[in-house]
Formats: sequence, structure tokens, C-alpha cells
Amino acid sequence: MIDLSELSPYPGSRKQKKRLGRGRGSGHGKTSGRGHNGYKSRSGSGVKPGFEGGQMPLQRRLPKRGFTNIFKKVYSILNVKDLDRFESGSRIDNALLADSGLISRDDKPVKILGDGEITKSFIVAVDKVSESARKKIEAAGGKFEE
Repeated sequence: MIDLSELSPYPGSRKQKKRLGRGRGSGHGKTSGRGHNGYKSRSGSGVKPGFEGGQMPLQRRLPKRGFTNIFKKVYSILNVKDLDRFESGSRIDNALLADSGLISRDDKPVKILGDGEITKSFIVAVDKVSESARKKIEAAGGKFEE
């Protein structure tokens, strides 16, 4: 039976790191494998990703499409079934949802969707509520604060 202390890598599967600039006797001294002169022998040089030798690079040849709306509102999405964990009659707002871990940040607007069922009544004070969620919450005896 093999023991954990006897494990070793397969011979030839692990290579030692090339140690550069450690004297002539190492075989990688003086110019450290960079040759004598030229662009790639200098420090901080090297061809950048996407460079095609002066030819117009692919990312600039391709057409641009669409646009990103920088004023877009991104909502944290919750479902009605997620609210059932709170006590009946409690006021549900962004701070309470963030404390309970249902949303990651309380500074983002929250929208409640109508997936699932709800058995308790709440006072819901969030930014948006879908029509089906509104019906389910009101049917359970809850109400909304703007």
C-alpha cells in the first residue's frame, strides 16, 4: 500500500525554473537569454497583446455595434417567495433585505417579482413591484409604501 509520505511526481514531469543572470557558468549569464541588441532585449519591451506588426489590428478593423446606456437603472431582483422568511407585519425595505443577505447592497434599487406564494402580511417599501407580486402581497393582507 502507498503512503502519502512516499508520493513523488513522475520522473520528467517537473522541470526546474530557468535561473537567468547567474554568471557564465550557468549557461544563462550575461545577456540572460535575450540575445545582444534589439527591441526585445530591453527591459519593459515586448509586443503588446493585439499588436500585428503595424498592420491595423483586428479589434480596430471590426465594426462597432450597439451602445451602452450609462444611465440605465439596474435593479436587484427578488421574488415574493423570498419574503416569507420575515415575521408577519414587519416593514420590508432595502436595509432589511441587505441585512438578511437577500440583496448584496442596499444602495441599489429593488424590484419584487411574483414568483412563488406568500402566507404572511408585510408592509413593503421597495422601489418597484410587478403587478402579479402586488396582487399576491395585497391578497395576503400586506400593503405598500412609496
